[in-house]
Amino acid sequence: MSPTLSPDLLDQSAGAMAEALAARRVGALELTEAAIARIEIRDKALNAVVVRDFDRAREAARAADAALAGGQSAPLLGVPMTVKESNNVAGLRTCWGTPMFGDWKAASDAVAVARLKAAGAIILGKTNVPPFLSDWQSNNPIYGRSRNPWNLDRTPGGSSGGAAAAVASGMSPLELGSDIGGSIRVPAAFCGVYGHKPSYEIVPSRGHQPPGIDGAPAPLAVVGPLARTAADLDLAMDVLAGPDGDAATGWRLVLPAPRHARLFDYRVLILDQHPIAATDGEVRAALARLAADLEGAGVKVSRASPLLPDLAALHSTYGAMLNTVMTRGSPQPAPVDAHGWLGLLDAQLGLQRQWAVLAETFDVVIAPAFGRTAYPHDDEPDTARRVHIIDGAPTPYFDQLAWPGIATLLGLPATAIPFGLSADGLPIGAQVIGAALEDRTTIHVARLLEEAFGGFRPPPAR
Repeated sequence: MSPTLSPDLLDQSAGAMAEALAARRVGALELTEAAIARIEIRDKALNAVVVRDFDRAREAARAADAALAGGQSAPLLGVPMTVKESNNVAGLRTCWGTPMFGDWKAASDAVAVARLKAAGAIILGKTNVPPFLSDWQSNNPIYGRSRNPWNLDRTPGGSSGGAAAAVASGMSPLELGSDIGGSIRVPAAFCGVYGHKPSYEIVPSRGHQPPGIDGAPAPLAVVGPLARTAADLDLAMDVLAGPDGDAATGWRLVLPAPRHARLFDYRVLILDQHPIAATDGEVRAALARLAADLEGAGVKVSRASPLLPDLAALHSTYGAMLNTVMTRGSPQPAPVDAHGWLGLLDAQLGLQRQWAVLAETFDVVIAPAFGRTAYPHDDEPDTARRVHIIDGAPTPYFDQLAWPGIATLLGLPATAIPFGLSADGLPIGAQVIGAALEDRTTIHVARLLEEAFGGFRPPPAR
């Protein structure tokens, strides 16, 4: 490592790296080589960066150095990063963790990947997922199992599990994940990093579809960033958000500014219980501490509201829509007829309108991203037989969809935040849910919480 590269620069934010590159305190190739070396060492235990593109990354870094030398600028110019395996990267394999898609390689970049590259990012490779992105573990027959950097015996989450592990372990400062069942927020919570589920389809999902498919955007599903700081989520959203294709000829996306500048001006509803999903006592206790800290900072905090939509009814609608979307094209589809689908859309709209009324009284809702911390690897092939142990009792495995499903069904922004550790030293995370299209508000609240109470902390033995 040359004297110009600070040993801890790889542990800093993507924004800090971009600033160091722009100031010519470090070169893009030098930074990329250091990131590659770190992956080659740290990923031996984690198995997170499963598709590696180091030679092309070096070429891109040389081009970035030339651009920087020529006085060019871009938000991520020269910053090395990784993206989730399910995002198409031209020339790289995309298999969604299943042999079904063979050695299919993308001919072009996903829109979100193309935007990252246009902003100057150096793509080092792709991170691990579960088969068909359908688990909160990241283990598949192609690439094997990814492990949580806080405890190798625990899952890093899924389906963006490799992404969260790469960010938490310092192998990548920024990631591009996706989320339909908590797939950004749950891994972020399990690995103690930040993640943002954008409002529905403000970040184009084209190029994040099963290999060989180029169809309409999947209902409910989004792509979005993971990072070690909330500020990097803002940075990424500046790059990623905006219309795609024909829509871009007719409209522009201008997200509203955060509702307030100061933390104590926010009105917060804290949720720690759900009629469907059990929540562990340690998670509830952490939320109680957060509520007390917020009140101590002058924030108006409520712990219940009659304005909240019926969460059981919301989950029922979400489950029906999710099952239809996730089983499309599978050997065992769960279709609904056209009128049934329209009925689900009507129910979704009704719940969205209820949330809009709630959002007139509360600026954000803070709730668990998942009902417990990262759980041990579970290889039970029959997912119907899997359980989560919560407060010593077994609970149905997929009931935990209820927590991330709130924002997913309603198309709302939700920012995952780290806010403590469990007794056994695992990260505890929550999600900050906002009103429709108020992504700047949820990320801003995450930044204010980070400044007031602390944020990411590195795993003890990276």
